[in-house]
Amino acid sequence: MDTNQVFIDFSSIGDYEEFYAQLKRKLTLPEYFGSNLDALYDSISGAAELPLHLEFVNLSVDQLETFELLIGTLEDLEQDVESFTFSYFLEQYEDQDEDYEGELETPEQE
Repeated sequence: MDTNQVFIDFSSIGDYEEFYAQLKRKLTLPEYFGSNLDALYDSISGAAELPLHLEFVNLSVDQLETFELLIGTLEDLEQDVESFTFSYFLEQYEDQDEDYEGELETPEQE
């Protein structure tokens, strides 16, 4: 059976309400889903279509702190539910040294 892959883009998420709204659009969750960590755990461990890989993309450093409990819950789920995996990736920044006009020094070869 192919793994169902769901990507949650955090570039447009500021709080838990926005996270749950995006999650509900991307996962088939029961009507009674309660939009909290316990409900998320119960839904993935019991009602979600498995196997499932949930991936968060474009997380900012601030969001790591804001969503620390969510990430911890999903890491617990990954340990507890055999056919569930979870990963997250920080947003990518442009090279901030682009304005540097000097030359890189290289060691002289003798």
